[in-house]
Amino acid sequence: MTRVSQPAPEEAPAEATVSPSTAVLALGGNALIKPGQQGSIDEQLANIRSSLRGILDLLERGWTVLLTHGNGPQVGQMLLMVEAARGRVPELPLGVCVADTEGALGYLLQQTIINGLHARRLWRNVVTLITQVLVDAADPAFQHATKPIGPYLRRDEAAAFEQRRGWQFVEAPGRGWRRVVPSPRPRAIIERESIRRLLLGGDVVIAVGGGGIPVRELADGSLEGVDAVIDKDLASSLVAREIGATHLAMLTGEERAYLDYGTPAQRGLGELRADQAQAYLEAGHFPAGSMGPKVEAAIEFVRGGGRCAVITGLGGLPEALWDARAATLIRP
Repeated sequence: MTRVSQPAPEEAPAEATVSPSTAVLALGGNALIKPGQQGSIDEQLANIRSSLRGILDLLERGWTVLLTHGNGPQVGQMLLMVEAARGRVPELPLGVCVADTEGALGYLLQQTIINGLHARRLWRNVVTLITQVLVDAADPAFQHATKPIGPYLRRDEAAAFEQRRGWQFVEAPGRGWRRVVPSPRPRAIIERESIRRLLLGGDVVIAVGGGGIPVRELADGSLEGVDAVIDKDLASSLVAREIGATHLAMLTGEERAYLDYGTPAQRGLGELRADQAQAYLEAGHFPAGSMGPKVEAAIEFVRGGGRCAVITGLGGLPEALWDARAATLIRP
């Protein structure tokens, strides 16, 4: 076994479990940048402050919390800045941009949580951990760019980038054109033991930001970055299984998952079993670019030993972790 190889989630040792009430909370992009905003630091801080009340409520109730988050808009903005400075400063690979935004967003979240805990007279250390995530260099995803990042552009702007840089774009009807990049499946969290130890010590941990920094393992066991991004929900599900979390909550713009979403027949889902969720997923009810990865991540989590996976809105916590009236709950 090479230096970074890790056991599969189902083979993880029993001591990986952190506590009887451990939640991995995955913040969606709308917690950081809302539709129509430019994404300034002031805007992001205001959004974060309004988004974290439920997380602070959980901490006040004594839960152990690992917070993950998306970074698609932020890493896309950084790549545009890199492009604007082309020829004046060295270019940055995509993986470095992911790392930079993981640190910057971690700082904003970390400071906001510290201030919120202080206001409630709660004393917990809050730590941001830059996280590498192992991927398979032979993953077919590297041949098919599907993960959207960055802002929505006009068709002529997208075409200019396609011609000049070879970037790929897809159209989101009514919103514009958005760059897509490869999104391989996460295989192992390199820093999982560091995360687990911090949680065991009572710290609030922010990690796996933006799905983590994708790396591959070379023949000698060393690591090398790859140009890709990892789906945040799939990576959150993986780290939740690897540390033995009891709950995984994906906080998004919707209160729950829906069948026939956007049609007159739309209906919300309350509590369901993993097999039911799998059947709905295979029937095409959950689009690949939005709810699909969340449902897939939920199924993987509960089948891998998790007690409950939750899909809910930002205001759903903490009740969403046990009340199907406030969320979609997926159980084994």
